[in-house]
Amino acid sequence: MKRIVQVFILLAIAMCAISANAQTAKKPTLMIVPSDNWCAQRYFTQTFENQGQQVRVSDYKTAFQEDTELGGVVSKLGELLTNLGYSLKDCEQELKAIETRTVEDNVTMSNTSGAALIESPIDQLKRHAKSDIIIQVGWQVNRESTGKSVTFSIEAFDAYTSKRIATSSSNSEPSNESIPKILETAAKAQIVTFDEQLIRYFNTLNEDGREIILTIRCWDNWNNNLETEYGDNELLDCIDNWMHNNTVKGAYNLTDNTETWAQFEQVRIPLFDDKGKAMDARAFATNLRKYLQKQYDITSKVMVRGLGEAIIVLGEK
Repeated sequence: MKRIVQVFILLAIAMCAISANAQTAKKPTLMIVPSDNWCAQRYFTQTFENQGQQVRVSDYKTAFQEDTELGGVVSKLGELLTNLGYSLKDCEQELKAIETRTVEDNVTMSNTSGAALIESPIDQLKRHAKSDIIIQVGWQVNRESTGKSVTFSIEAFDAYTSKRIATSSSNSEPSNESIPKILETAAKAQIVTFDEQLIRYFNTLNEDGREIILTIRCWDNWNNNLETEYGDNELLDCIDNWMHNNTVKGAYNLTDNTETWAQFEQVRIPLFDDKGKAMDARAFATNLRKYLQKQYDITSKVMVRGLGEAIIVLGEK
């Protein structure tokens, strides 16, 4: 009987280890887009006016519709990454979904200045698709006497911080094969090294959490502020204590503050909540909003800038 109990204990330990490994092995969600340089070289760009300045951004929709090589490259690269265990969001399909929201955004204006919302295509994709990593792919075809070659590059950016986290580039040997075939060969040649860089970065996020920015502000008609006493502490101290208890390893910096404003940077939040759902800046800020409402009866509003920055305005919604 004792031997049977020991066997069951060993099996339970093994199952826990397998479960833990499965959780660790979970890979990030990716989305592949053409690089800014590639779009500029092919004139797939749009120009917006932002506070009197002309801003040129990549036009992904037109690129997917008109370029004969882009769809094949994205499809092949996506296939290679999917085979390595990654989950992919389809950029072209996300763009179509964003179009359905454009009318609502176009009529959204500031109550004070009448300013309209402005958002670049990549910001829209980050906000709606909520992928962990943006993959930018680009290439240039070189025609030589011995055949055609390509200069092929892949770069990965953290969708939350826009930091470059992986990069790989190479020049293929001259060949008489078709351009799509040469591009496919170039992608295959780089995928292993690229995958290793992504895994190292995502393992770091699993251990240390992802990085966001959180700002606390006050409405001008609110009677209190961050120096108002709640119990034995000022409100900012109460928020600071909550941050320490809810960040990964208590990692964050209170970089600046006044009585009505506070900025937390390098805030490390878990990748997933207790239900296994991906955590972003809005979800983290919403948890703090609910805490302030329940603990101190403070009504507040959460606003976001992309996936990696949230603003909580205290006093009302």
